[in-house]
Amino acid sequence: MPVISLPDAEWSQRVGALAGVEVVHWDMTCPAPRADELELVVPPYLGAREHLRDLRDLPRLRLVQLLTAGFDDALPHIGPGVQLANAAGVHDASTAELAVGLTLAAERGLPEFVAAQERSQWLPTTIRGSLADKKVLVLGYGSIGHAVARRMAPFEVSLTAVASRARAGDELVPSVHGVDELPDLLPQQDVVVVIVPLTDQTTGLVDDAFLAAMKPGALLVNVARGKVVDTDALVAALYAGRVRAALDVTDPEPLPGDHPLWRAPGALISPHVGGATDAFAPRAARLLREQLSAFVGGRPPLNVVHSG
Repeated sequence: MPVISLPDAEWSQRVGALAGVEVVHWDMTCPAPRADELELVVPPYLGAREHLRDLRDLPRLRLVQLLTAGFDDALPHIGPGVQLANAAGVHDASTAELAVGLTLAAERGLPEFVAAQERSQWLPTTIRGSLADKKVLVLGYGSIGHAVARRMAPFEVSLTAVASRARAGDELVPSVHGVDELPDLLPQQDVVVVIVPLTDQTTGLVDDAFLAAMKPGALLVNVARGKVVDTDALVAALYAGRVRAALDVTDPEPLPGDHPLWRAPGALISPHVGGATDAFAPRAARLLREQLSAFVGGRPPLNVVHSG
């Protein structure tokens, strides 16, 4: 009977009874129980980054199932013959909600209102930005990118989707542009939402040239990974007043208290909380039940991002 690990007893309760496997609990802060027998590991959602190296010490490991959509942290620690699966679909709604929320907050000036409330100050009425009638580009049109676009559409925006390669459109966009078209597309956009995976190709994708091509005063929303954006280039663009930014992720992360990005004009920062909502656990539990059922039944695993 294969031995698998879930992060703790609470996850066992969420997933429910599993026939055909033996479940142990491993939060990765201590040596793995039954290390010589573990065939499938589900790392914790939070706090596992520094312990992922321990996966290499499991001789019978066949599959690692992440609870995150991003997998760049785990990839260097996946040994030969081990498959890596991410939590595709689990975080779509929550991350898309935050992308829209950050956009609305930045456009309508909500950070300024919060600061004024702390001072008990009633601000004078001024004309502020609106999401309505804006041109919004979604860079990274996978499942989360599609979820972002689907939530943006009711705000009466004009949508443009960009993926690694051009392809046919869907019910939201007439076509999906290739990333090579960005230089022509960026000058037209009021909002650019970045939701690409972190790869060698996307690291530093949002660089000085990218930011310089953006429409003056446009808003960059990053809900992908911090390293997708060249932080020094972004800081320079913000202090020059060329663009604005709403960021759920930064590089470095956590952002040091003395980093100039904190005080950059036009910047709104949330602490990497895109998927951290109460929608996460039930959706992740459903995925785990499906994945473990496939594992026991000898079927191909879901959401494989690295085949080993």
